[in-house]
Amino acid sequence: MNQDISNREDVFLLVDTFYKKVRKESTLGPIFNNTIKDWDTHLDHLTTFWETSLFMTKKLEKKYYGNPLEAHVKVDNANNNSITELHFGIWLNLWFETLDELFAGEITENAKRRARKMGTFMYLNIFKARQEKG
Repeated sequence: MNQDISNREDVFLLVDTFYKKVRKESTLGPIFNNTIKDWDTHLDHLTTFWETSLFMTKKLEKKYYGNPLEAHVKVDNANNNSITELHFGIWLNLWFETLDELFAGEITENAKRRARKMGTFMYLNIFKARQEKG
């Protein structure tokens, strides 16, 4: 039985494993690979994001500060507003698959819930940004 996510090293393993899959995936890969130029920095940034999200009550060495919605709206704009619910569905399925391969427990389930909520929020707000722009 897998252990639960418990520290930054676990979060990095999750993020790194997940984005290796994303980069190879035929629908998501081109978007991510064309957008992200420095994967090491991006993986560290995403590790900090997820660590902050999953361990809000812990005193962390690094805390995430940023606006992921703004970043995703820019990516959608750069891809001719072509990001759809399919992209988010594939992303979420790969996230769940990676979590289930590596971990099990309460924090792991929380990572699934947070990703589901985040994906919905991002997609709805990307769509809203398109309407405001057009």
